[in-house]
Amino acid sequence: MINKKNMNIIEKLNWRYATKEFDTSKKLSDEQLDLLLEATNLTPSSFGLQPFSVIVIENDEIRQRLKPSAWNQPQTTDASHLILFAIKTDLSEKDVDEFIKRISESRNIPIESLAEYDGMMKGFLKQMSNEDINNWQAKQAYIALGQLMVSAAVEGIDTCPMEGFDKKEFDKILGLEEKNLASVVMAAVGFRSANDKYQALPKVRKPLNEMVIKL
Repeated sequence: MINKKNMNIIEKLNWRYATKEFDTSKKLSDEQLDLLLEATNLTPSSFGLQPFSVIVIENDEIRQRLKPSAWNQPQTTDASHLILFAIKTDLSEKDVDEFIKRISESRNIPIESLAEYDGMMKGFLKQMSNEDINNWQAKQAYIALGQLMVSAAVEGIDTCPMEGFDKKEFDKILGLEEKNLASVVMAAVGFRSANDKYQALPKVRKPLNEMVIKL
């Protein structure tokens, strides 16, 4: 049994749903957006390498151009912001070098002391094909998406995760190819419309005793 004092997170997650209709008159404040981005930046990732970028799309003209490539889903233009997760198409040892330097500076330790960790990460990348590396990066991006959505729910901000879009078209429109990035998944972020019928529907989930296997 969950102690009633610890129910707040469960209440927030029950309140959350994949918002289909956003209130176009309501926008995130700069403070709210910054909080969500800070929370997303704190997402755990493999090695701590953070092999993804987060692209915040708020420009209305750009979003109108993106909408046809997102199957004309209204969230694309009606939400306060789109937050897109993209992976690097050229992830390399250079990225590991930059990460090692960041560790050294953040923790005030010599780079030489991180040689073993450096070698482990580079060895991990060397053993994988480009396709495997991209799949691995995408998994890290999905972890970040989850953290973004939970953080938003705690703050009373609505989200809708979206995979249904033409990623190559998004990359072209947003100029991601020139940045050696490829889009993976996104979330529409904002505030639900009072007219969105989905907010009143009960959640449908497996009972815990069917989902969880205890060994």
